[in-house]
Amino acid sequence: MSDTPYIPPRVWTWDKANGGAFANINRPIAGATHDKPLPVGKHPLQLYSLATPNGQKVGIMLEELLAAGHMGAEYDAWLVRINEGDQFSSGFVSANPNSKIPALMDHSVSPPQRVFESGAILLYLAEKFGAFLPTDPAKRAATISWLFWQMGSAPLLGGGFGHFFAYAPDKYEYPIDRYTMEVKRQLDVLDRHLAENDYMAGDEYSIADMAIWPWYGGVVLNRAYGAAEFLDAASYKNLMRWAEQIDARPAVTRGRIVNKASGPLEEQLHERHDASDFELRTQDKLEGAA
Repeated sequence: MSDTPYIPPRVWTWDKANGGAFANINRPIAGATHDKPLPVGKHPLQLYSLATPNGQKVGIMLEELLAAGHMGAEYDAWLVRINEGDQFSSGFVSANPNSKIPALMDHSVSPPQRVFESGAILLYLAEKFGAFLPTDPAKRAATISWLFWQMGSAPLLGGGFGHFFAYAPDKYEYPIDRYTMEVKRQLDVLDRHLAENDYMAGDEYSIADMAIWPWYGGVVLNRAYGAAEFLDAASYKNLMRWAEQIDARPAVTRGRIVNKASGPLEEQLHERHDASDFELRTQDKLEGAA
């Protein structure tokens, strides 16, 4: 990868930013960097997030719950600007000691319950509302298996392939080839499964779909990393069918733009406090009014 091989020191020390996109927020220690409480809105559920694939999962779940008639799932969504270090505030660290989005606070119970890790939030909400988690034992097991598959696989897609293909300061053949091979294997896993199943858990739409779609649907629909052609995404016919099927759901259309702060202005809803915000408070409306 370079003319001079890297020889690791006996003890690693942090003496510089490690380069690439997001380098300014990477650090080898945990904990808060500044004092700032989290805002709390009027609804029982408070979401603190950014519309990365992990953040989109929860926005989609909450919108699907509301669409299914679960009014107790009303929520406020607050934007966490990770490039500005919002995730290192004392308030956010109290909600998620790992300082990663998303984090959820459930104020419908006393004391309020914190839930962090996107997969854990999906499972918590599914059990709380009795929705999008099949009751049939076999389908429930399949849903949880695919949910955990996504949580374990996505770091190779995002932190591995996405980093070296799209975000690293320099491109090198070895890491791109290494992670491309694994990502294409994962796409093939999904494509083979979806050849025989409408959804990840069979014939029922579930939290497994909500977990997997923002990552793998985003990649094959060319919304992540600009890599669809590179990965020959169109060749995964069953995966493409499923990705487009999920993409057409109105709750998904809404949920994926919650806490979105990049891309087309009409697809940015920085905060969500009411269903009307999707019509009235996207950035194109706010900036047009200003």
